[in-house]
Amino acid sequence: MTGRVLVTGSDGFIGSHLVEELVRRGKKVRAFVFYNSFNSWGWLDDTPKEILDSIEIFAGDIRDPFGVKKAMEGCDTVYHLAALIAIPFSYHSPQSYVETNINGTLNVVQAAKELGIKKVIHTSTSEVYGTAQVVPITEEHPLQGQSPYSASKIGADQIAYSFFTSFQTPVTIVRPFNTYGPRQSARAVIPTVITQIANKSKSIKLGALTPTRDFNYIADTVRGFIAAAESNNIDGETINLGSQFEISIEDTANAIAEVMGSEVKIEQDPQRMRPEKSEVERLFASNKKAKELLNWEPEFGGVEGFKKGLKLTSDWFSNEINLKKYKSHIYNL
Repeated sequence: MTGRVLVTGSDGFIGSHLVEELVRRGKKVRAFVFYNSFNSWGWLDDTPKEILDSIEIFAGDIRDPFGVKKAMEGCDTVYHLAALIAIPFSYHSPQSYVETNINGTLNVVQAAKELGIKKVIHTSTSEVYGTAQVVPITEEHPLQGQSPYSASKIGADQIAYSFFTSFQTPVTIVRPFNTYGPRQSARAVIPTVITQIANKSKSIKLGALTPTRDFNYIADTVRGFIAAAESNNIDGETINLGSQFEISIEDTANAIAEVMGSEVKIEQDPQRMRPEKSEVERLFASNKKAKELLNWEPEFGGVEGFKKGLKLTSDWFSNEINLKKYKSHIYNL
């Protein structure tokens, strides 16, 4: 692809990293950010000037079909990352997840169909699998909407896939497992632990400790997205991006403390617990398909790769300028 690319959700955690890497690779990038009265471009406000000067900013709302289509005009490739992602907030405001995640995806694929976009990379999530019935989790694993968030992402995935089967819209669904790294929201477990330790807390508040996750460092996830956009003959495919390594939340917290040279006590905070049947107890990816179709595999895999990623992440969060942007003293919905 030699033309312009659009990244929705450019102001977010993964989106901002993706935009920066695309610019480094010489791509012409239009960054779709969420319009707001502060004129904030999210994490792109922290992007180095030499990169930011190469980006075309488009402020809009993924729920608005007219603005979405306007943003996509003149683009060859669309990376669709814009979404509401916080699971606890989805219990509070489920309708906003339907409007943003499902209707927003419909706006993207409808515009792609009308404009003849050459490639749409739609972002899924490992949460659509729910608690693993078999491991490692392949793309054929049953989908289980155990939270309004995961249900909305299942709906978004199916809308995207339906445009491939119905209209041959060139959609590929990329399904990353638990991405972490610099700039991640404080709603996620790794930033929650790191920011509490960085603020000198000796008692770390968490929710459930026994569930396992398959964590991906941000650089691996970004490489996977770009590999999907640059690969041929994968229209209509769903592809996991996972490290094929699982670790419990409790062991994750202990690994972070080790990397940060700190001793901590872990306390379970009732308000951080998901409803019992909504908790996803185990996520452990098969990345065989990504290796075969994308020639992708994690550079931060296994225990040592995980600790390497945690070190890079904790160093970023521990920087006073970055740390003060986070509210570690409260439970972030």
